[in-house]
Amino acid sequence: MLLLSGCSSPAPSPAPPVVVTLGDSVPAGTACACTPFPDLYANLLSPRAASINLAQPGFETTDVQQQVGADDIRADIRSASVVVVMAGANDMASAFDDHDDYPATARVVESTVTSIVDTVRREHGSPVDVLVLGYWNVVEDGEVGLSTYGPDGLAEAKQATRYCNDALRRAAEHSGATYLDTSVAFADDPTGLLAPDGDHPNAAGHEAIAGMLYDHR
Repeated sequence: MLLLSGCSSPAPSPAPPVVVTLGDSVPAGTACACTPFPDLYANLLSPRAASINLAQPGFETTDVQQQVGADDIRADIRSASVVVVMAGANDMASAFDDHDDYPATARVVESTVTSIVDTVRREHGSPVDVLVLGYWNVVEDGEVGLSTYGPDGLAEAKQATRYCNDALRRAAEHSGATYLDTSVAFADDPTGLLAPDGDHPNAAGHEAIAGMLYDHR
């Protein structure tokens, strides 16, 4: 009689992670000519990971809200193991340029991002990690920002950024997402992490954000 043992099939390998990113020109990689942080983050999670980067330059929160209602985008969301949302800077930058009421704009950012995350969760249909990212500045920063706005203007830009980030943090709390402040990835003087326009991250800046996201996992 033959005794057979240890013939069970090996467990299948887990599916590689899929990172879906929604947002504006920062996650889109504008002005960098480099690999943007969503792709870097996905690769840190696994060399087999997929990055579906849907971020678009110029997008405000309402643009992202409309985007997540599209059929093809909903299919991408359903495939996600992590969803990254980074939007709100362009809303607040418009208020900064027009010297508008920051609290009113922040309320729009908060309600719209809450709606975006709620839509992502509803469409996904099962628990999914959603990361809402804040900003180091919603407009130019570092040496370029100081040259453009002067000390008083740069201080006002920091105020506008605080309103934006507070709104994003509250939106994450309301919707059960995780809020991460990307300013922790930048030095007190972020010049060395910014592209020549002073507004978007350079390659080192994108690497810093990706590393921050990976460290959070």
